[in-house]
Amino acid sequence: MPELVTGQKTPVQIEAMRQGGRILARIFADLRDYVHAGLSEKEIDAFVSQKIADYGASATYLTEDVNFPGVICISVNEEIVHGIPTNYVLQKGDIVSFDLVITYKEMETDSAFTMMVDEQPTGAAKHLLAATERSLYAGIDAIKGPVYTGDISAAIEAVLRASKLGIIRELVGHGVGLSMHMPPDIPNYGRKGTGVLLKPGDTIAIEPMATLGGEAIAQLDDGWTYVTRDGSLAAHFEHTVLITENGAEILTLAV
Repeated sequence: MPELVTGQKTPVQIEAMRQGGRILARIFADLRDYVHAGLSEKEIDAFVSQKIADYGASATYLTEDVNFPGVICISVNEEIVHGIPTNYVLQKGDIVSFDLVITYKEMETDSAFTMMVDEQPTGAAKHLLAATERSLYAGIDAIKGPVYTGDISAAIEAVLRASKLGIIRELVGHGVGLSMHMPPDIPNYGRKGTGVLLKPGDTIAIEPMATLGGEAIAQLDDGWTYVTRDGSLAAHFEHTVLITENGAEILTLAV
């Protein structure tokens, strides 16, 4: 029998995650409006740091448990995830992914999105972003109540395969809430009816990552940043989701 997830959140904890998720969504809305060519990654990191403080949350990445050199991951072009904010200055047409975890009332929420700087994506870049985001919502839509992680994974994989995108297999979604990364893993590929059974009260981060090329990845010498081995563009979309009796509630949406 598949392992059951234990430790469902209390109503108070879930409400704290709702509030934190809305804050994270507002930070992302502010960030979308702020990002433009000519900004350095460090300037963006400082902007997000101030927004986290303004909204009364704290930066999870700066805690001793994580010890990331920034408050937000910024990954550009062939960088997939966990990009360290550097002095790199964004250029028009860059594909940039932002991944942020915040803590609010001792509960953590996690979200990510990918955008093109100062342009509307077209062609292959548009296909990459649209299909990767669509796969995220396919994974969420697979949740009709209690659900196996494999059901979510299979739904994500179906969209990415049909879109002929490279699926990042080594990096996965995960439980979230009491800490940033909790069991179970939620891969972006899998088989229905397999894995861990998620029950109402569980909270997870679903986060498909895909490429326009191959699936092989590498980690840079900085010990954080993952890139595509073939240099192809990558995209990353993520929401924190609450499993309910009848489906899923996305916690990291603006209301």
